[in-house]
Amino acid sequence: MSDDKNKTALDRQFINLSEPYEVRSWTHSLGVTEVQLRDAVAAVGRSADKVREYLASH
Repeated sequence: MSDDKNKTALDRQFINLSEPYEVRSWTHSLGVTEVQLRDAVAAVGRSADKVREYLASH
């Protein structure tokens, strides 16, 4: 099931790595590579706040 692009507020709380447009958006907004993003999600889960914290500390 694909994301509803109209529900951006809820979608911005969680990172969905199965949607290419979201991966592009997150890598751009966080200033990281796709590999770094995937590693961060693997380490702390899909929460955008947790991923930001993880990336800031690594």
